Amino acid sequence: MPNFKEFKLAIQQQMDKMSKGQLFRVDVSGDELWGTYLKSFPEGTNPIYKERTEHDCTCCKQFIRACGNVVSIENNKLVSIWDISPTNVLSSYVAVAKALSKLVRSKKITDIFVYDNKNIGTNSNVQLLESGETLRWNHFHYELDSKLVMKKDDIGSFLSDKRSSHDVFERGLKEFTIEALDTVIELGEQNSTYRVSEFLKSIVTFKAFKKAYDSIDNEKEKSNFCWSIDNPVIAIRNTMIGTLITDLSEGMGLNTAVSRYESKAAPENYKRPKALITKAMITKAQDKVAELDIQDALSRRYAVTDDITIGNVLYADRSVKKELGVFDELLAETEDKVKNLDKVDEVPIHDFINDIVPKAKSIELMFDNKHENNLVSLIAPVHVDAKHILKWGNNFSWNYNGEVTDSMRDRVKALGGRIDGDFRFTHSWNEIEPNRSLMDLHVFIPGSTQQKQDGMNDKYGNSCRVGWNQRKHTQTGGEQDVDHVNPAKVGFVPVENITFPSIKRMPEGEYVCKIHNWSFRQSGGRGRAEIEVGGNIYQYEYPATKNKEWVTIATVTLKDGVFKVHSNLKESKSTKEVWGINTNKFHKVRMIMNSPNHWDGNSTGNKHYFFMLENCLNEGTARGFFNEFLDESLTEHRKVFEVLGSKMKVEPSDNQLSGLGFSTTKRNEVLCRVTGSFSRVIKIKF
Repeated sequence: MPNFKEFKLAIQQQMDKMSKGQLFRVDVSGDELWGTYLKSFPEGTNPIYKERTEHDCTCCKQFIRACGNVVSIENNKLVSIWDISPTNVLSSYVAVAKALSKLVRSKKITDIFVYDNKNIGTNSNVQLLESGETLRWNHFHYELDSKLVMKKDDIGSFLSDKRSSHDVFERGLKEFTIEALDTVIELGEQNSTYRVSEFLKSIVTFKAFKKAYDSIDNEKEKSNFCWSIDNPVIAIRNTMIGTLITDLSEGMGLNTAVSRYESKAAPENYKRPKALITKAMITKAQDKVAELDIQDALSRRYAVTDDITIGNVLYADRSVKKELGVFDELLAETEDKVKNLDKVDEVPIHDFINDIVPKAKSIELMFDNKHENNLVSLIAPVHVDAKHILKWGNNFSWNYNGEVTDSMRDRVKALGGRIDGDFRFTHSWNEIEPNRSLMDLHVFIPGSTQQKQDGMNDKYGNSCRVGWNQRKHTQTGGEQDVDHVNPAKVGFVPVENITFPSIKRMPEGEYVCKIHNWSFRQSGGRGRAEIEVGGNIYQYEYPATKNKEWVTIATVTLKDGVFKVHSNLKESKSTKEVWGINTNKFHKVRMIMNSPNHWDGNSTGNKHYFFMLENCLNEGTARGFFNEFLDESLTEHRKVFEVLGSKMKVEPSDNQLSGLGFSTTKRNEVLCRVTGSFSRVIKIKF
């Protein structure tokens, strides 16, 4: 067959390009493909060889029947394996390829493409002629990437799951309305409905998909779009939050829909903390603000150095003092007679403020990964002379980082898991290196026989652990709410999560956090793990494991109401940038101050210490005030202010006072490098 080898190579090259992404099958049978293949040869280009035409080949037929209907998706349009570059390919074969491409691209996708053998077709074979000579025949052939190969017994259930996911996603895109999605997003932002805020990122992502879907006019391309998306949110319609969106999309009243959702999602004794808000109510709220004449007080911005009076500053760097106009009021330098220490001293915050700060020339603070929740911005009124609306004698407020950029926590939230408990254990894999092993996480309860590592058996019992087939622990309330059970394809990072919601239900003792390689499938079971207790996050990389092997991540000891974490693994210190500054590094402190509720001799509510850092910038918007900040005279209007607080966000600014904040009512610690008569590193305890 002259030039067939070039045709075959062109098909292989096209398969190589397409295999970089997801492959699919369209609704055309192998027999129809094969018939089209034979009929498409121009007259005279497929001569009879013995009894059949030259191209009527059993080997090539097997290939075309197996993968002739394979496509990929580019810009919502189908690309087939027959869409070859005609260079060096005989025109008769180009004609065949065009006919097959036209047939395949006219059909709809029905399935993901996987195959039960690494090789499709036969590369070549040799025919012994009557003369004793041999003749080599080339055939269609392709060697698949391992990600496309699956055991035959597993293919049926895999494809069924994928079809189901596609159908659920498409139904959601068709049935959900933008108005319903916006309403649920508002409920989440206001935190007015049980756990809706935890689904915010997923709903926003789904809304973006919905807009993209609605912008496509062609029904076939709409279906292609649904197949092309590989994201956990595609299943949102079949979740509890999906029922709420469905009910609102179908026209159900807001209060009825939310009550129906909470009756299924919330515990029996749950009481909604905030009233539900609709767009009509927001309009009424605006009217109320005008009636109270407090418009000027609601406009907020990030505070800057010029807003602050020196009397409310506990420490100011030399450059800041110059900005404040008190450059000549440098604190008197006194000789510090304390000898330099080889180890880090631990100093309570009040001792640090009273004894160390007055003698410091410069102060730097270590921004640890666990301090992302401590990022804080000082907020000021746009109009300096506006009426006071807060409990204390000034119009300054503050806003802690409420949307921590932490991929593992985000993935847990996107999948409906909890991250707000007193104790959380999360792990992920397939990120550090390709790893198709099926990993499980477990937390063993005090008194269990968790020291045994010979696999899951009756020694553990159903009352002494949380994980895998023991998802809930009645006494402690511990629950595994995110699980992953399928092999992870390259690029997908699975996550699993266990949360204990309340320390009050947890008996004292050791809670042992373990990872189990349940099924070794490819490479070592290596991954990342994260433990969050008491507002502190501990991150670890766990080593590769063998089949059925256990690895202990950490032991969390609860005693006298306090968690302590011990691990033989080295805590991960991966550096990342948040609010313009890098974690795991010291950063220059520009100013130290109390929170505004403790300025000018006031002592309203809990005191916070703010360390304003150089180059620290909240790059997003921020809430200008919270209901708990409002003056008691405005209590009857709290519902109005709850709406306005979420709507009138502080706009981003390159000039702001932001840094790390620490409450005096919450245990915490931070490393600090102080330069005075000499340099020393201390640990400030809160």
